[in-house]
Amino acid sequence: MTRLVLGSASSGRLNVLRQAGVDPLVLVSGVDEDELIAALGPDAAPDRVVRALAQAKAEQVTAMLLDQRPDVAADCVVLGCDSMLYLDGKLCGKPASIPDARRQWRSMAGRAGELHTGHCLIRVRDLSVAQVHAQTSTTSVRFGSPSVTDLEAYLASAEPLRVAGAFTLDGLGGWFVDGIDGDPSTVIGVSLPLLRSLLAQCGLSVAALWAGNVSGSS
Repeated sequence: MTRLVLGSASSGRLNVLRQAGVDPLVLVSGVDEDELIAALGPDAAPDRVVRALAQAKAEQVTAMLLDQRPDVAADCVVLGCDSMLYLDGKLCGKPASIPDARRQWRSMAGRAGELHTGHCLIRVRDLSVAQVHAQTSTTSVRFGSPSVTDLEAYLASAEPLRVAGAFTLDGLGGWFVDGIDGDPSTVIGVSLPLLRSLLAQCGLSVAALWAGNVSGSS
């Protein structure tokens, strides 16, 4: 049975996959995102940045599996993802502080931004990398204009500090998203339609993932 390994600490991504019938093995990479972004340069396109981050995470987790979990590396796919909001010509990741998150919300309230999520799927068979596929899914997000009271309460929850662009669709931030144009699961952090396509490129079906990743798999 082919195991899905999620190279992310995101509870949103994990929940998307679990609600879609897949319970992945979770291994978190230690990729230095700031260093990688700096290496790409200030003119790198948004889709290239998130795709590069996703691939770096997937590659690092794959190396961990090959070194530490040969049982899993015998037959698995490793999924790395990274999401960032593109607004006013710049990419916005997780805010570093409450004041940063407040400034972020003041700049995007009542406007629309692009949420870019990079995906990298690495097929591992018999303790070696067989295939690597990386793509980006982009969704337009229309933000509401929360009142001062609501915004301060949202900031106090600390949720904005844990998510790209200082908002979520599947948590408290969902109150302040007026609409999206595109795939909802992309906004949460992993696009199911894109993942289905990447699996097909690896010769795998959703049914195979359902069969190999039931709750309780080690």
